[in-house]
Amino acid sequence: MLESIITEKTVKNIIERRKREIHKGSCGRILIAAGSVGMAGAAVLAARGALRSGAGLVQLSVPQEIFPIVQTGVLEATCLTDSLDNIDLSRYNAAAAGPGLGDSRESVEKVRILLDSFDGPLVLDADGLNIAAREGFFDLMRARGGRLIITPHMGEARRLMAKDFSEKMTRRELAEALTQKTGAVTVLKGAGTVVAAEGQKTYTNTTGNPGMATAGSGDVLTGIVTSLCGQRHSDGRPIEPLEAALAGVYIHGLAGDLGTEEKGEYGLIAGDIAEYTALAVKKILEES
Repeated sequence: MLESIITEKTVKNIIERRKREIHKGSCGRILIAAGSVGMAGAAVLAARGALRSGAGLVQLSVPQEIFPIVQTGVLEATCLTDSLDNIDLSRYNAAAAGPGLGDSRESVEKVRILLDSFDGPLVLDADGLNIAAREGFFDLMRARGGRLIITPHMGEARRLMAKDFSEKMTRRELAEALTQKTGAVTVLKGAGTVVAAEGQKTYTNTTGNPGMATAGSGDVLTGIVTSLCGQRHSDGRPIEPLEAALAGVYIHGLAGDLGTEEKGEYGLIAGDIAEYTALAVKKILEES
């Protein structure tokens, strides 16, 4: 497969200045299934990433025990019941599952329901990927085709590939193998994040730095990519999952670069990346 790089020019073709008459309903309704007792921060970081990258409405399916933490941590998001059974999934433009989700029976059911019953673009990360690998949800993943984005780091990639994993694979080969196995747009995180999709070029990102190797960074990325999946081009066309993945990893890395300029590589934390996401988008649009 041909290989390319993700640059600012790539992203400028995906995100655009907004029309004056736009409203929050036009900017994407996002559902994020995340968080568990002891892991509320993951849900907060994912929601912050989604909001700072332009989502109009973010709702979080989290355990009721952590409602106070989440609602304090991200005032602009709404907490919903922990179960998806009574939620009308059709009202959301995009969804995500995984950050801090844990591996309880309820978490497994959330991942299964979203894979099986949600029609829009879906991002699987962290525990969502581990659940999919352990439960063998590969048929459900492949059935979604290009409407699924997976965002594994190397450990999660190994679990997804299982016996098909080889130490001899390059990062590009591994991303392409994950796409072949799952049918998903694959975002293989790490230095030079790789994005692969069926029948498309494989891309390597050009932003980011070692300071982003910090807990919660991937949760912010999940929020950003999901947010972009729920948004539209100025002509009304939905931003496609591959486009959202390409723009999302670039914006995430640029946010880390901007944050590092002020905080340094040692001091950068995931909350900084979420905050600098807004400035990363602003920088890209101002240079258009």
